[in-house]
Amino acid sequence: MNKDALLRTIAETGYNVGFGAKKHFATYDIVEKLPGWIGFISLSIGIFSLVFDQLSAKVPSASLAVAGVAGLYISLYDHRKMEYERVGKDLTRIYNDLRTLYRQVEAGADVGASQITLRGLEDAYYAAGISKQIVFSDWYAHYKFFVQMQTDWIDEQKKFTWRDKVPLSFMVVTSLAVVGLVVLGVAHYAGS
Repeated sequence: MNKDALLRTIAETGYNVGFGAKKHFATYDIVEKLPGWIGFISLSIGIFSLVFDQLSAKVPSASLAVAGVAGLYISLYDHRKMEYERVGKDLTRIYNDLRTLYRQVEAGADVGASQITLRGLEDAYYAAGISKQIVFSDWYAHYKFFVQMQTDWIDEQKKFTWRDKVPLSFMVVTSLAVVGLVVLGVAHYAGS
C-alpha cells in the first residue's frame, strides 16, 4: 500500500470510528435526556389542559399517550446508558489516535509501520462498539459528527457533500411528512 492509499484508508476508518463514537453518545443522550423532556412536556400540557379545553381533545391526549409509550421504549436502554457513554469516550480516543496517525503519515512516517498501527486501532474499534443503538440515534449522530466534531482531516480524503451530512432516511421521512401535510391541507380545503 502506498502513502496516498494509506491516508485514504485511515480517513475512511476515522469516519467509521468518529461516527460510531457520536452514535454511542447519541444513544446515551437520548436515553439520558429525552425521558425528562417527555415528562416535563406531558406534565405541562396536562396542567394547561385544565385551563384550555383544546388540550383535552383527542389528538393532544393521544399524542401524550404515544409520548408515554416512547418513554417506555427508551427506558429499555437505561440500564446500559453508562456503557454507551464509556464506549463513546473509548471510540473518541481511537478517533484521535487515527487523526494523529494520519498526520504522521502525511509528514512521512513509515508506511509499513503505520499500517500495523492502523490495524491495531481498527481491532480496538471493532472490539469496543455496541451494535444495538436506539432509534433515531443515526440522525442525531449525523448532527453530532458533522457539526460538533473536527472532521477536516477526513474531509481532505472523502470530500463530504450535503448528501453525506443529511441521513437519507431523514430526507425520506421529511419528504413523506411534507407530502402528507399537503394532501391533508388540500383535502381540508376541498372539504370546506
